[in-house]
This record gives sequence, C-alpha cells and structure tokens, in this order.
Amino acid sequence: MKIVGIDEAGKGPVIGPMCIGGVRIDKSKSNAFKNLGVADSKKLTPKRREHLAAQIRKYADDYFVFEVSPGQIDELRKLMSMNDIMVLGFGNVIENLPGDEIYVDAADVKEERFGKRLLENYMKAHPDATVPKIVSKHGADDLFPVVSAASIVAKVRRDELIEEIKKDMGVDFGSGYPSDPKTKKFLQKWYDEHGSLPEIVRHSWKTAQNILEK
Repeated sequence: MKIVGIDEAGKGPVIGPMCIGGVRIDKSKSNAFKNLGVADSKKLTPKRREHLAAQIRKYADDYFVFEVSPGQIDELRKLMSMNDIMVLGFGNVIENLPGDEIYVDAADVKEERFGKRLLENYMKAHPDATVPKIVSKHGADDLFPVVSAASIVAKVRRDELIEEIKKDMGVDFGSGYPSDPKTKKFLQKWYDEHGSLPEIVRHSWKTAQNILEK
C-alpha cells in the first residue's frame, strides 16, 4: 500500500512562487520518516531542512514539487479564490503521485470539505481509477510524518527559488512575506524607481495593491 503526503510552502508571501510538495512511500516503510525526526518545516532551521530533504528523497519511493508562479497566482485569482487554487495545486500533485492513502494539510477552514473536493476532482478526471482514501487535516504536518516530509521538500524548493531570484536581481528583499519590513521596503523602493512592481511579486496581494494604488 502506497501512502502520499502533501503540503504547501509559500501560500502567504507577496514575493515568489508557491510550492506544493508531495512524497510517496510504501506504508510499511513510512516509519523511516519518523525515525529521521521530520517535523513541520516551519519549526526547523534551513540547514536542518536541507539535510532532511536529502534523506527524504533517498527513502521515498517518489517525490514531486508543483510550482505556481506569482503571475499564475494573479491570473487564477481573477477567476477563483485562493482555496480553489489550493484544490487545483494539491490535485496536480495527486495526479503526479497517485496513492492508496493520501494525507494532506487542509488548506480550507473546513478540513473535510477540502478533502472531499480533492477526491471529487480526482475521480472526475480519473473515473476508472481506484478511489483513494484522502485524509485532510489541519496541522497534518505535525500529525503525519509523510506530510512533514512533503512540507520539508516543498519549503526547501521554495527557499532555493527565492535564493535564485535574489541572486538574479542582485538584491536581498528579505523573506518575501508581507509582514517583513525588508520586503516592504524593497517593494516601495522598486516602485519609486520603476513606477511598477517586478514579475516576482504577486500583484493581487493587498501589500502590492496598496503600493500600486498610491
């Protein structure tokens, strides 16, 4: 029996992509992740995450990271809510990593609704497939080691992409989160100098809108 864990990194930032990670492993071997000491990626140092990600890739049967660019997020938000985008993104990972049991970190206030929507979308696209069991929980990255593993793989990939952007632009804009003073300062300075915001920014975010509306 194959189990899959899915979690996202970068849902909230105003800068950079969102990464949704998936990890698949045989249920009989899933203790390997627990033994590695995986945890919610937000509670680990970057160095620890990178070390664990390498170990996870070694033990997993397969893994996959779906990347959604700021531009794609902005375009999709014209048509749907962020929750709908999460359903599509998580669904993409299920498409690439089908399993018998799928554990997801619920990206909806109603955790059961999120799981139900994922299952409905998957079965609509694959009417002849075996119906997987989807377990959708808030804080799944703390409850299930396979989701913790997915959380780490997603976070490490997003961090890599953010570092690449900083290197390409030759500027340190901080974490990319709206609450980061360094990020806000970068956005304002860029707008003052260029009269617009760069493509790495989610223009549909309130933080960006406030600057553009000024």
